[in-house]
Order: sequence, then C-alpha cells, then structure tokens
Amino acid sequence: MDFRFTEDEQMILDAVHELGREELQPHACEVAERGEFPEEAIELCREMDIFAIPVEEKWGGLGFGFLLWGAVGELLSYYCQTTGSVYGAHMLCQYPIMAFGTDDQKEKYLKPLTTGEHIGAFGLTEPNAGSDAGSVQTRAELRGDKYILNGTKIFISNGGVAETYVIIANLDPSKGTRGLTAFIVEKGMPGFEFGKNEKKMGWDALPNRELIFQDCEVPVENVLYKPGRGFRVAMGTLGVGRIGMAVGAVGLAQAAFDAAILYAQQRVQFGQRIAEFQAIQFKLADMATEIEASRLLYQKAAWLKDQGEAFEKIASMAKLYSSETVSRVTSQAVQVHGGVGYTREFPVERYMRDAKLFEIVEGTSEIQRGIISNLLLRENHI
Repeated sequence: MDFRFTEDEQMILDAVHELGREELQPHACEVAERGEFPEEAIELCREMDIFAIPVEEKWGGLGFGFLLWGAVGELLSYYCQTTGSVYGAHMLCQYPIMAFGTDDQKEKYLKPLTTGEHIGAFGLTEPNAGSDAGSVQTRAELRGDKYILNGTKIFISNGGVAETYVIIANLDPSKGTRGLTAFIVEKGMPGFEFGKNEKKMGWDALPNRELIFQDCEVPVENVLYKPGRGFRVAMGTLGVGRIGMAVGAVGLAQAAFDAAILYAQQRVQFGQRIAEFQAIQFKLADMATEIEASRLLYQKAAWLKDQGEAFEKIASMAKLYSSETVSRVTSQAVQVHGGVGYTREFPVERYMRDAKLFEIVEGTSEIQRGIISNLLLRENHI
C-alpha cells in the first residue's frame, strides 16, 4: 500500500489547504453560530472542482480515487466541519449514481453533481428504519410508466438544499430487503416536499430535514440499478459513507488536537506552561496516536476501494475507531483548556458537541461492531 500522492494530487491538496486557511477557517465559527447553509463556502468548492475528484473524466470528473477524495474531505472538515459534512453527504448521492446508474442517468444527474451545480442527498433513514434498513416503510407502487412514492424520511443531510436525491423505498414489504428499490428523485417533483429541519446538539448549519412524499410521481427510468435491488445500492453507498464519516472524524479530531497543543504551549500555571506537565503530555501523546491510527484506517479503506478490492470491513473499522477517537480527543481538548474550554470563547466546546454525531450516523458503533464481527467470522469460517 502506498498512500503518497502524485504531484497533481498534491497540487489539489495544497489548493484546498489554502482555501481552508484563507476562506473556510475564519468563518467556521460564524457559520455554525448562524446555523445557515454555507453557500459561499460551497461555491468556492465548486470553483475548485473538488466534487469531481473520484468521478470518471467522461462524466466531467477528474478521474482521481477515493484516497484523494478522503484527504480533501479531511482538510475541509479540519477547517470547517460544516463544509466537510456537506461534501461527505453529497457523495452519498453521487456514488450510487456512479456505481449503479445507467449512462442516461449519469448524463442527466451525475454530471451536474460532479460540477457541483447540483448538491446531492441520500434518503434511507425513517422514524422506524435507521440501523434496520430492511424496515423501510416508504412505499413505491408502479402505475403505468411511473412509480408513486409515499412516506417520510428523516435526518437527511443536505435535505432541502440538495437538488438530487437517491431515495430507498419499498415495493413489497413482504419481501423484506428484497422489496427495496432505489430511485433518483428531483427537488420540485410533484408530491415531494420538505418537513422540519432538526435542531441538534451540534452541526447547527448542516441541514437535516424531513423528506415527505405524498403521491410523488417518479418516472420508471429513474429506478437506480434494478427494482428490488435497492438494498444492494444502499449497502454499497453506506460502505463509502463510512469512509466519509471516518474522514470527517479525523479532520475534526485533528482540529481539536491542534487547538489543545497550541493552548497547552501558551497557558502558564504554577510558573510554567501546562505543556511541560507530564499529565498534559500524556494526554497529547494518546490523542495524536489515536488520530494517526484513525487516519491510517480510512486511508487503507479508501485505497482498497480504489483497487477494486473488498473494503467494507476496514471501512467499518475506520468508522468505528475514528468516531470513538474523535469523541475522546475533543473531550480531552476541552479538558486541556480547562474552564475556558467549556465556554464559546474557544472552538473546542463546539468540536466536542459535533463529535458525538460520528458515533451515531452511517451505522452506530454497535452496528459497526456487528458488521466487523460478522465479516471476521465469515472469513474464518471452518
């Protein structure tokens, strides 16, 4: 495995570094406090063509891989968690069309997603279907040359601002997961509306809206892959999404660590900088080690994906470990800051609030442990 980047790839990373330092980081706190979608930041990402990184050139992409996509996502999340999360959620719509779409679907939907002209979102979660994807209750019924969708999705990242949605609905609940079907749904289709935007513990500027379908008409040509094969589409998408969650967690953890080490070298107590106390040094050592291990896990998962090899187990490991790492690291960053770390004068309190989400979305830590253990037992079956 070689995680080094080519000269062209490094040029992209350098440009994203500059974007982050000059444009994203100075406004990250304001974006979060305002709770509004970061349209200006996303427009800058469009101009830099970063939504095109892993897409084939024939569909307007740059033809790079998921390893570079992950490195860019880490930087975005480091400088502005909201921008990084929009970038990651966008891929949950982009990837299934890349992987399962027809040429016509790619021409119509993938190209504008790749340029960033359209933002994407993925709709799986429902009030009674989160970790249990087989319990999707949003119904799809074939009527002539259209499918009619009825149901509600919740917690949908980029919901409301996205123009293109990949939606998982159920053609036949009696078939369990074999009844699930994926559809490409456009904002503005009759019968497709948006409900409340969730008020959350963190991520105030990331929209997480209800998607409401009331006799929503979707053309038959908008079925993604095949009727009854939506579970495969969903699981493939979630595999890539778990790499994305690890990417975001590492970016946020690195931001918290850098804030902690800077403060530790500036804060003086008992006549010396607190960075000189062994108790603080050991915290910093543990934080740095866990971040590096998390980064290597997501890099391996992305590299395996780029090689066309099985990556699901490592992706789940990366998501599990990095999500728990970012919770530990942000908590310790607040601890290093002491009392001021609990105030909004420093960003670490926001980092700590944002961190918890990583242990929940794209499959909770408990779900990841189940996936990992099942794959391990399958690999070592006697």
